[in-house]
Amino acid sequence: SSPPSSQFKATFQESYQVYKRYQMVIHKDPPDKPTISQVRLVPVSFEDPQFKSSFNQSATLFAKYQMSVHKDTPSDCGENEFTRFLCDSPLEAEHAPNGPECGYGSFHQQYWLDGKIIAVGVIDILPYCVSSVYLYYDPDFAFLSLGVYSALR
Repeated sequence: SSPPSSQFKATFQESYQVYKRYQMVIHKDPPDKPTISQVRLVPVSFEDPQFKSSFNQSATLFAKYQMSVHKDTPSDCGENEFTRFLCDSPLEAEHAPNGPECGYGSFHQQYWLDGKIIAVGVIDILPYCVSSVYLYYDPDFAFLSLGVYSALR
Protein backbone atom coordinates (compact mmCIF):
# COMPACT_ATOMS: atom_id res chain seq x y z
CA SER A 1 0.00 0.00 0.00
CA SER A 2 2.95 2.36 0.25
CA PRO A 3 3.45 3.52 -2.40
CA PRO A 4 -0.05 2.51 -3.54
CA SER A 5 0.07 -0.19 -6.18
CA SER A 6 -2.46 -0.41 -8.99
CA GLN A 7 -4.08 -3.42 -7.24
CA PHE A 8 -4.33 -1.47 -3.97
CA LYS A 9 -5.96 1.47 -5.76
CA ALA A 10 -8.32 -0.81 -7.70
CA THR A 11 -9.61 -2.57 -4.56
CA PHE A 12 -9.47 0.31 -2.08
CA GLN A 13 -13.18 1.23 -2.11
CA GLU A 14 -14.28 -2.40 -1.79
CA SER A 15 -11.82 -2.99 1.06
CA TYR A 16 -12.93 0.20 2.77
CA GLN A 17 -16.59 -0.87 2.61
CA VAL A 18 -15.70 -4.21 4.27
CA TYR A 19 -13.75 -2.34 6.96
CA LYS A 20 -16.61 0.11 7.53
CA ARG A 21 -19.16 -2.74 7.85
CA TYR A 22 -16.85 -4.51 10.32
CA GLN A 23 -16.55 -1.33 12.40
CA MET A 24 -20.33 -0.87 12.45
CA VAL A 25 -21.15 -4.48 13.34
CA ILE A 26 -18.34 -5.31 15.76
CA HIS A 27 -17.58 -1.90 17.30
CA LYS A 28 -21.05 -0.35 16.86
CA ASP A 29 -19.68 2.66 14.98
CA PRO A 30 -22.40 4.88 13.50
CA PRO A 31 -22.56 4.75 9.68
CA ASP A 32 -21.54 8.40 9.43
CA LYS A 33 -18.43 8.04 11.60
CA PRO A 34 -15.48 9.40 9.65
CA THR A 35 -13.21 6.38 9.70
CA ILE A 36 -10.93 7.18 6.77
CA SER A 37 -9.71 10.28 8.53
CA GLN A 38 -10.59 11.95 11.79
CA VAL A 39 -9.57 15.31 10.35
CA ARG A 40 -11.50 16.92 7.52
CA LEU A 41 -10.40 19.97 5.59
CA VAL A 42 -13.60 21.68 4.51
CA PRO A 43 -13.67 24.78 2.28
CA VAL A 44 -15.53 27.69 3.89
CA SER A 45 -18.33 27.88 1.37
CA PHE A 46 -22.08 27.50 1.73
CA GLU A 47 -21.91 25.84 -1.69
CA ASP A 48 -19.81 22.98 -0.26
CA PRO A 49 -21.95 20.01 0.92
CA GLN A 50 -19.60 19.09 3.79
CA PHE A 51 -19.49 22.68 5.02
CA LYS A 52 -23.28 23.00 4.83
CA SER A 53 -23.92 19.66 6.56
CA SER A 54 -21.55 20.46 9.45
CA PHE A 55 -22.41 24.16 9.82
CA ASN A 56 -24.90 23.79 12.70
CA GLN A 57 -22.59 21.48 14.65
CA SER A 58 -19.66 23.86 14.11
CA ALA A 59 -21.68 26.93 15.14
CA THR A 60 -22.95 25.16 18.26
CA LEU A 61 -19.43 24.10 19.21
CA PHE A 62 -18.19 27.66 18.64
CA ALA A 63 -20.85 29.03 21.01
CA LYS A 64 -20.02 26.42 23.66
CA TYR A 65 -16.32 27.29 23.42
CA GLN A 66 -16.84 31.04 23.48
CA MET A 67 -19.16 30.89 26.50
CA SER A 68 -16.96 28.48 28.44
CA VAL A 69 -13.47 29.74 27.61
CA HIS A 70 -14.07 33.43 26.89
CA LYS A 71 -17.21 33.91 29.04
CA ASP A 72 -19.18 35.37 26.12
CA THR A 73 -22.95 35.69 26.43
CA PRO A 74 -25.15 33.62 24.10
CA SER A 75 -25.96 36.76 22.10
CA ASP A 76 -22.22 37.32 21.51
CA CYS A 77 -21.77 33.96 19.80
CA GLY A 78 -24.90 33.14 17.81
CA GLU A 79 -24.93 31.88 14.23
CA ASN A 80 -24.72 35.41 12.79
CA GLU A 81 -21.64 36.23 14.89
CA PHE A 82 -20.08 32.86 14.02
CA THR A 83 -20.68 33.45 10.31
CA ARG A 84 -19.34 37.02 10.41
CA PHE A 85 -16.26 36.06 12.46
CA LEU A 86 -15.23 32.69 11.00
CA CYS A 87 -17.10 32.07 7.75
CA ASP A 88 -17.17 35.36 5.87
CA SER A 89 -13.72 35.59 4.32
CA PRO A 90 -12.32 38.10 1.85
CA LEU A 91 -10.31 35.27 0.25
CA GLU A 92 -11.67 33.72 -2.91
CA ALA A 93 -11.16 30.02 -3.50
CA GLU A 94 -8.66 29.27 -6.23
CA HIS A 95 -7.42 26.03 -7.73
CA ALA A 96 -4.05 26.72 -9.31
CA PRO A 97 -2.57 23.92 -11.46
CA ASN A 98 0.64 23.88 -9.38
CA GLY A 99 -1.11 24.51 -6.05
CA PRO A 100 -2.28 22.12 -3.35
CA GLU A 101 -5.01 19.60 -4.18
CA CYS A 102 -7.48 21.39 -1.85
CA GLY A 103 -6.75 24.72 -3.52
CA TYR A 104 -6.19 28.10 -1.91
CA GLY A 105 -8.67 29.91 0.31
CA SER A 106 -10.29 29.70 3.73
CA PHE A 107 -10.94 26.32 5.34
CA HIS A 108 -12.33 24.78 8.48
CA GLN A 109 -10.06 21.95 9.57
CA GLN A 110 -12.51 19.80 11.53
CA TYR A 111 -11.37 17.32 14.15
CA TRP A 112 -13.88 14.50 14.60
CA LEU A 113 -14.26 11.95 17.37
CA ASP A 114 -17.06 9.39 17.60
CA GLY A 115 -19.09 11.07 14.88
CA LYS A 116 -18.97 14.60 16.25
CA ILE A 117 -16.76 17.63 15.79
CA ILE A 118 -14.58 18.28 18.84
CA ALA A 119 -12.41 21.07 17.41
CA VAL A 120 -12.19 23.35 14.38
CA GLY A 121 -9.10 25.12 13.17
CA VAL A 122 -9.96 28.02 10.89
CA ILE A 123 -7.09 28.35 8.43
CA ASP A 124 -6.23 30.22 5.27
CA ILE A 125 -4.15 28.32 2.73
CA LEU A 126 -2.18 30.76 0.60
CA PRO A 127 0.50 30.26 -2.08
CA TYR A 128 3.43 30.70 0.32
CA CYS A 129 1.99 30.02 3.77
CA VAL A 130 -0.77 28.60 5.91
CA SER A 131 -2.28 31.09 8.33
CA SER A 132 -4.02 29.91 11.48
CA VAL A 133 -6.93 32.31 11.94
CA TYR A 134 -8.66 30.79 15.00
CA LEU A 135 -9.17 27.50 16.81
CA TYR A 136 -12.12 26.51 18.92
CA TYR A 137 -12.73 23.21 20.65
CA ASP A 138 -15.11 21.39 22.93
CA PRO A 139 -14.07 22.39 26.47
CA ASP A 140 -14.88 18.82 27.58
CA PHE A 141 -11.80 17.78 25.57
CA ALA A 142 -9.43 20.46 26.87
CA PHE A 143 -7.24 17.71 28.35
CA LEU A 144 -6.27 16.70 24.79
CA SER A 145 -4.50 20.05 24.19
CA LEU A 146 -6.17 20.30 20.80
CA GLY A 147 -4.70 23.76 20.13
CA VAL A 148 -1.19 22.40 20.49
CA TYR A 149 -2.04 19.37 18.38
CA SER A 150 -3.57 21.54 15.68
CA ALA A 151 -0.57 23.87 15.58
CA LEU A 152 1.82 20.95 15.26
CA ARG A 153 -0.32 19.26 12.62
